[in-house]
Amino acid sequence: MNMDFTTILGIVGAIFILVAFILEQKKIWNSEMLKYDLVNFIGSAILVVYGILIKGYPFVVLNLVWALVSLNDVVADIIRNNKTKS
Repeated sequence: MNMDFTTILGIVGAIFILVAFILEQKKIWNSEMLKYDLVNFIGSAILVVYGILIKGYPFVVLNLVWALVSLNDVVADIIRNNKTKS
């Protein structure tokens, strides 16, 4: 099997999001955890790049919104964690 960079990029992004989803569903992670939000952000950001490369603009919009919401949660998690440590 010979996969190009774009395909590998899409698979990696999807794996990130699926790992976060599965771990949350199995109650190993929860949606309030920094690692959950960070993995979702990384996966969706990778899929934004993938969507641009394949010119799948509806896919770009979906994952851009997902990335922005996840990034907002990452920032909120960091702020909350810093307040807890103080």
